[in-house]
Amino acid sequence: MLKDTWWLILPDTEAAAALADRLGVRDLDCLRHASGRPWLLGRWRGAEAVTAEAGDARVAVLGRCPLTPESLRARVARLRDVREVEGAVGRVAGSYHVLASVGGRVWARGTASAACRLFTARVGGVPVAAPGADVPAGLLDAAPDQEMLAARLMDPPVSWTALGGRTMWRHVRAVRPDEALVWERNGAQRTVRWWRPPAPELGLRAAAEGVRAALAEAVATCTAGGQTVSSDLSGGLDSTSLCFLAAAQGEAELVTLRWEGVDVQNDDAVWARRAVAALPGATHLVVAQRETPDWFAGVDGMRLATEEPVAWARDVAKQSDVLERVGAHGSRLHLCGGGGDELFTPSPAHLTDLVWSHPLLVSRRLRRLRFDWRVGRTEALRAVCDRGGYQRWLHRSARDLTASQPAPPASQLGWQPPPRMPGWATPGAVRAAAAALEDAAARCPGPLAPQRSLHTVLSQVREGGNAIRQMNQALPGPGYAIPYTDDAVVAAALSVRPLEASVPGRFKPLLTEAMDGIVPREILRRTSKGRYGTDFYRALRRRRGEILALLDGSLLAKAGLIDPERLRRALHTHASVPELALVTHTVAAEIWLRSVAERPRPWPVQPNGGAR
Repeated sequence: MLKDTWWLILPDTEAAAALADRLGVRDLDCLRHASGRPWLLGRWRGAEAVTAEAGDARVAVLGRCPLTPESLRARVARLRDVREVEGAVGRVAGSYHVLASVGGRVWARGTASAACRLFTARVGGVPVAAPGADVPAGLLDAAPDQEMLAARLMDPPVSWTALGGRTMWRHVRAVRPDEALVWERNGAQRTVRWWRPPAPELGLRAAAEGVRAALAEAVATCTAGGQTVSSDLSGGLDSTSLCFLAAAQGEAELVTLRWEGVDVQNDDAVWARRAVAALPGATHLVVAQRETPDWFAGVDGMRLATEEPVAWARDVAKQSDVLERVGAHGSRLHLCGGGGDELFTPSPAHLTDLVWSHPLLVSRRLRRLRFDWRVGRTEALRAVCDRGGYQRWLHRSARDLTASQPAPPASQLGWQPPPRMPGWATPGAVRAAAAALEDAAARCPGPLAPQRSLHTVLSQVREGGNAIRQMNQALPGPGYAIPYTDDAVVAAALSVRPLEASVPGRFKPLLTEAMDGIVPREILRRTSKGRYGTDFYRALRRRRGEILALLDGSLLAKAGLIDPERLRRALHTHASVPELALVTHTVAAEIWLRSVAERPRPWPVQPNGGAR
């Protein structure tokens, strides 16, 4: 969708109609329930939006998909109940919201990957829902949630998109990505599960066929309509596959971009050049190292219109430069390979899932990992046999926020690597973050999948989908698309038996099998992976002054969440690598808090004065 679009859905009630009048419905794009009351209002004309109606059914598909008004109308004509919406419209390629009003009952859902999300609140007693938390927060003039802000200092981050529920704003709730929102005719609200991960039961070849078809369809939704699209071409297998798929579609002109890294041992450039040679019909851009913005560049004065702190705040200068360059070549959409590592590199936790059903094979695989982890057999077996549930893991994480980060295997075989608070977090911040985790545990959330490995992958995929959603909200230039977070691609990748997707000596065998015949075999035989740690730590060194300037008058410090002097000492001394990695989340939280403070109402609607 266009970056300046927004919308709000309303139930089919008189109170909701009165709220719509106060919002200035006459000045907004509006679709109505069969009753004539406003159902969907906002600004989306000219964006990726397909709508249709038949009888008392209305459906809107907002996002990237191949549907046309005619094809959607044929599907809508069969609807008699909101429970039929998913069967009629679901399983279409792409990434989109599905919104429906059938006989006054409302159905709404985003994507399982969190690339499209839903947030709810009650405004004057009326339930409303929107694709971002900022719109309902603006209607309520909601304040930030201090506990959640403290929790955002943790590293590795806990996936709040996995937990659902709380947001960065008081009184605004998130709908879990795998659940749909249902409103009855009287406005009563509930959620129903609309998506579940597949059982990982397919062999490698069968699963690869599914991945190949789903990924090709996902890329086709990006190139449909022609003109020019662009893609990262780092040299990694994920972005390279997207480039060859886009070129094979033949519908749009292709522009690729690669920025040069610092580490001379990173061989991405070698593989990127081989891909370029096999894509003679595309325009290829290479940004020299001296022209590539550092991570953390400009953070001291950065302000972002995002609904929550975002770790990619460190990348804003680099990503903005990418979008500006491809935009100058006419790109309308930029593809990137995010999510590929998560989908096609099984988590070591799959050994925990399979230890009782395949003990001998797991023992052999674990033997290889023990040498990498430098642990004994007993310690490895104790970790792989742990059966602790997700709720227990949340309680333990809340208790151990200031403990040392455990080494493998404990850090690799759980529901995710345990989160830790930075050394500069105040005791109050630690207590607040622990309270947020305990609150999540008290709500007894089940894991995203029964298997730890699938839960881990889905958590990471949802964090990526949520990130791209907010990048499209905040960054100027062409929109971003991550085909690897399209639901159909995710489901296809998760269907493989983990032991076949993690064959020792093979790099991403599921993806290489799927891309055979599309990507040259010479490229598919790559077994290395480029690393960018050198770029990160050089940027920290070169941009230390800007990070320190961001700490002057720190709002996190004023809120009692960090001790800026401790952070300054960490930046000025030879702090450990894990400790410095925590800087990213603190920088993100500080930028977000300053953005909110300086733009106290960056919302497109006002409850008493119509649209801005």
